Amino acid sequence: MNSNDSDIVRAVLLNTHKHQKDHQYEEVSTTDEADVVLLNTCAIREHAEMKVWHKITELSSLQTKFSKHKKKQKQVIGVLGCMAERLKDDLFQSGQVDLVAGPDAYRDLPNLLGNLYDTNEHEDGNRSVMNVQLSLDETYADITPVRKYKDDVSAFVSIMRGCNNMCSYCVVPFTRGRERSREMTSILEESLRLFEQEGVKELCLLGQNVNSYHDASAGAMIQQSQSKYQYSTSNDGFSNLYRLRGGNGGGYFFADLLEGVSNISPELRVRFTSPHPKDYPPELLQLMAERSNICNQLHMPAQSGSNEVLRRMRRGYTREAYLELIENVRSTIGEDVAISSDFISGFCGETDQDHADTIDLMERVVFDQAFMFAYSMREKTHAHRKMEDNVPHKIKKQRLAEVIDTFQHLVQRKNEQCEVGKIRLVLVEGKSRKSTKQDPQLNGRTDQNKRVYFKNEPCSISGNEFSSRIILNDSTAATSNGDNNKNNIVRLEKGDYAAVLITEARGHTLRGEALWRTTSTDFYSDHGIDIRRSADVGLRTNI
Repeated sequence: MNSNDSDIVRAVLLNTHKHQKDHQYEEVSTTDEADVVLLNTCAIREHAEMKVWHKITELSSLQTKFSKHKKKQKQVIGVLGCMAERLKDDLFQSGQVDLVAGPDAYRDLPNLLGNLYDTNEHEDGNRSVMNVQLSLDETYADITPVRKYKDDVSAFVSIMRGCNNMCSYCVVPFTRGRERSREMTSILEESLRLFEQEGVKELCLLGQNVNSYHDASAGAMIQQSQSKYQYSTSNDGFSNLYRLRGGNGGGYFFADLLEGVSNISPELRVRFTSPHPKDYPPELLQLMAERSNICNQLHMPAQSGSNEVLRRMRRGYTREAYLELIENVRSTIGEDVAISSDFISGFCGETDQDHADTIDLMERVVFDQAFMFAYSMREKTHAHRKMEDNVPHKIKKQRLAEVIDTFQHLVQRKNEQCEVGKIRLVLVEGKSRKSTKQDPQLNGRTDQNKRVYFKNEPCSISGNEFSSRIILNDSTAATSNGDNNKNNIVRLEKGDYAAVLITEARGHTLRGEALWRTTSTDFYSDHGIDIRRSADVGLRTNI
């Protein structure tokens, strides 16, 4: 979400010259070149804020620089986003921060910066400016984000902002405000533009509670008869703390939007984050099962495996309801679906048994990815007001270490069993960091959102030769792969889809060998089969 917000800020500032009274800005590559440095921040955990404070201190040494007019000018340091919204004018106490703007105040940045420049020019002063007003309707729907890396094959599309869940540990409702959704038509227009004009091959739909999306605008309500979906929770074991969610009052829901974006092209991959487990109704799972371009990967933040901790967290479900949802997902979409999660160790009152319940949940589900943290209390939250942060830091760290060890052991075993030997569709994202001229390497992600590294070697243009030879032994395959196939060889490029044979698992990342260039449509219609190494199938990997 912060990456997408930075693209919005970039669009706002780069277009300020369109207004007569505004300054004109251009982006520079280093902080010491800049007149303005903006830090877009997160406040979800204490560690995230500490990183920002360290960065502010580092930047303070560059406060004074020569401007284009050879006059000394104070470099503007601004703090944006959730930390700005949470701390407000407390950020000014160090004397190092000049500007504070919350997540709903980005349109006001040209005005805030203009006020700072007017002060510096006329008073040579230390004036500070701030706008942390939260909005009930701001979605930035009319602003076209300016992506920093325009040639990236994937892009984010923000579909809603804010969160109504009010989990007891979470500061997001206080820093991002109430839920509000963009009109579905504007999202579809942006998605189509990214695919057709910018060559994006994968979209990730964004929201603090992305699958609670509800377009209840006047236009959507008029067209509500066209919607096939209504709002419902994942199963009867889930509930909403905040009940003003639109219910069955018409409009478009997340399944409507996901169907619309996936209709743009079968060659456009679609993902979404970050969801809440309560908002996976059966209709949404069925849609995902039917559409090959809706990625076979779901994020389902469990946070804890203990019913008592889940109750204190105000998550709105039990472990039994969560496990029932996992079963529904795998029975509807298939066992091949990848599931990721979040876990918090050491929440208020967590006992050894509560921690053991979390480990047990991880062993039952076997997650493909996990984001794991020790609990840090946030001001304004329900836990801060009503609970005691009574798990010692040492115990938190011990429990977190066990959670991490459990995940790493399970994901290694799962990927060795379920990934190695399988052919995956990989969207090539570019060179890997370790790529050299002598050893060119590419990387990309599978449908299941697993990172794959592989050599940038010539491969087949299509999989026809390969699929017709998988039943042959290596020597026969080598004989059939002669000079006749020279014209069918291609080197993969960024943005290509490739069929990649997974040869090794290293935790939740994979290594493989590219077999042929393909399309999403061709792969799933012709080669979407489970091809594995076995004693009966001689599988040649270097074709």
